[in-house]
Amino acid sequence: MEQTVEQKLKALYELQTIHTKIDRIRQVRGELPMEVADLEDDVAGLETRIQKIKFELDDVEDEIVTRKNLIKDAQANIKKYETQLNEVKNNREYDAISKEIEIQGLDIQVSEKKIREFGFEIASKTQVYEKALADLEARKSDLDAKKDELGTITAETEKEETELTAQAEKAMPNIEERLLTAYTRLRQNAKNGLAVVTIQRDSCSGCFNQIPPQRQSDIRQRKKIIVCEHCGRILVDEQMALEAETV
Repeated sequence: MEQTVEQKLKALYELQTIHTKIDRIRQVRGELPMEVADLEDDVAGLETRIQKIKFELDDVEDEIVTRKNLIKDAQANIKKYETQLNEVKNNREYDAISKEIEIQGLDIQVSEKKIREFGFEIASKTQVYEKALADLEARKSDLDAKKDELGTITAETEKEETELTAQAEKAMPNIEERLLTAYTRLRQNAKNGLAVVTIQRDSCSGCFNQIPPQRQSDIRQRKKIIVCEHCGRILVDEQMALEAETV
């Protein structure tokens, strides 16, 4: 059976009323889901950074161990060469062994210089590492607080939102596809999610622009679907809102 225009308007307004209640519930949650997601990203990023710094510190520690071993080897070589100096037969052998001792001494100086540089690098990276750890603990604390807050709000509103969503899904088949498409588009384009609005104080309650008396009269007759000339929202009369509240 073909619906009358009045029935179509009532079905649209009923759906809008349900969606408005859902929107209000989601507004209570506000930016919390996004804040939780951002904090989770921060925590993951800091954990990755901390792990990277830890690997870098381990690599520098390994380099220090390697350099210390090189120094030990060079010192052992120097002792060996110094023993050999006492057994040389000529100046040529003496000069060759002396050169080797000098080279080993230079290697020790280079390794000692590198160890000092590695020490400064460790001090610097450790400072960054400790700050990242402190930042991580702070972010985790913030994340736990936001999750608790979101969990509390969700627990309080989840049942109501589920029921309202079921009501909206039940109401949609009562609206012809063309009108439902227009309604959905209007909701998506409106910041407050209002696609169907009432007349309030001779004005559209969506954009607050004044509606001419004759147009108001046409809206109250419910003989055709009328949209606001300024914002494009579907207009219904105040009485329909009152009727919906009493249902």
